[in-house]
Amino acid sequence: MEKKQESFERLVRSNKDTIYTVCYMFSKDEDEVADLFQETLINIWKGLSSFSGNDGALRGWIYRVALNTCISLDRKKRLRNTIPLTMDVNLFDPAEERALCADQLHRRICKLQPFDRAIVLLWLEDLPYEEIGQILGISTKNVSVRLVRIREQMKKMNE
Repeated sequence: MEKKQESFERLVRSNKDTIYTVCYMFSKDEDEVADLFQETLINIWKGLSSFSGNDGALRGWIYRVALNTCISLDRKKRLRNTIPLTMDVNLFDPAEERALCADQLHRRICKLQPFDRAIVLLWLEDLPYEEIGQILGISTKNVSVRLVRIREQMKKMNE
């Protein structure tokens, strides 16, 4: 059991940025991101014993677990009527132009459907279309077509 735990801790340390990035794309609220992160770790722990691939496939598997966890919890959240207590959290320095662009991009990405958000997230991580398709279970051509459509959709979005 201790060896499994040490292996899991190494896995989390080496992939925490990836997991956090996926979670952050589904919420800007710090507490909710932490909940998504924790739920993703639980799902990785539960599924790790059934994972049967090499280290290269592990990264894709972690993306899939994180995306599926976030999409599933996002769906459940949309079914509930909730009112956020505060929306005063701004993770970017508004005085910096790059921060304004990043904030605008994040707001537009959050308006996308969960599957489209996943595609954009993986594209922003500089993954090749082939790997994005493998992670999401779609063809490379479909990734390309969807990214073109998503870009057009985002250009038309109002703040």
